[in-house]
Amino acid sequence: MSYQEFAIDLLESRGVTLSSIAKIVYTLQSAYYPALTEEECLSSVRAVLGKREVQYTLMTGIALDELAEQKQLPQPLQAVLEADESLYGVDETLALGITSVYGMIGLTGFGYLDKIKLGIIGQLNDDKGRIHVFMDDLVAGIAAAASARIAHRHEGAKVYPGPTGSDQ
Repeated sequence: MSYQEFAIDLLESRGVTLSSIAKIVYTLQSAYYPALTEEECLSSVRAVLGKREVQYTLMTGIALDELAEQKQLPQPLQAVLEADESLYGVDETLALGITSVYGMIGLTGFGYLDKIKLGIIGQLNDDKGRIHVFMDDLVAGIAAAASARIAHRHEGAKVYPGPTGSDQ
């Protein structure tokens, strides 16, 4: 099994499908690119998950959530994660590494998603049956990076008109 397949399995084990992330990406980018399809968004999510640093980040964050659910973390960290303390911030810090794999535009997308908790991100954040301190931010990071990837691909397709305003 590849690390990418392992990362996808980890997401799915926590109730997150690639399609649920792609829907967030579509919501973020469809207003800018009317011809955008959910399939292109899904492809972008898969591309983000193909990055080794993203895979490692997912493994780390999900392991911490799972250890907290099993009450295996030392105190006071265990209590902090159980309470999802608002000043903890390590979850956002870890997810920020994902946002930058396609440039700084991912950072603004992440901030927006962290604030509004769109789609599966909100579901994870509101799930009182499990600990998703890291998971909701990791998903927001993946969606933000996939969204940035689409923005770069579409923005990069534009032609620079040159200093005189011509295409030459």
